Amino acid sequence: MENVNLTGHFLIAMPAMTDPHFAKSVTYICEHNETGAMGVVINHPIEMKLDALFKQINLNISELPIAQQTAQFGGPVQIERGFVLHQPPGDWDCTIAVLGNTALTSSKDILEAVANGNGPEKILVTLGFAGWSPGQLEDEISKNAWLTVEAKDTVIFDTPNADKLNAAMGLLGLNFANLSEVAGHA
Repeated sequence: MENVNLTGHFLIAMPAMTDPHFAKSVTYICEHNETGAMGVVINHPIEMKLDALFKQINLNISELPIAQQTAQFGGPVQIERGFVLHQPPGDWDCTIAVLGNTALTSSKDILEAVANGNGPEKILVTLGFAGWSPGQLEDEISKNAWLTVEAKDTVIFDTPNADKLNAAMGLLGLNFANLSEVAGHA
């Protein structure tokens, strides 16, 4: 896996994944380089609607269509901090351009813009993120903890949470239910 850049890819947890943060997860890799990797889990909703989350920071979105969307558990790092995966990228204070038309922002200005009706067209809000030190993700992949596939925006933004795992697996032509928990080695 040397010199493979997984930015803009999905990590799909294999069935043997026992870490409750990542079991049956689809993680979108936002940055992968020599310093490590970071991404957000896109299919683990938490029991908080965006309306309630925005109210905690004194922003009102109750009249907006996104008010009843659920926030996602983005990963076990900085779980008290919000991250917004969005399209189009825009011009926000703290943004990582991922690939193409997708970006990740962690500054409040994007939330204020959403509340004012001037935010990005598509958003997915997470609390926390997933991070890997240099070589850690590559090691986990070599030990069959993850499958990888180039991400598709429709899986992130247009697919119901309950269907994201199978949609991501479908990009590989696989069904999650058909995977074995035991890795084979030739």
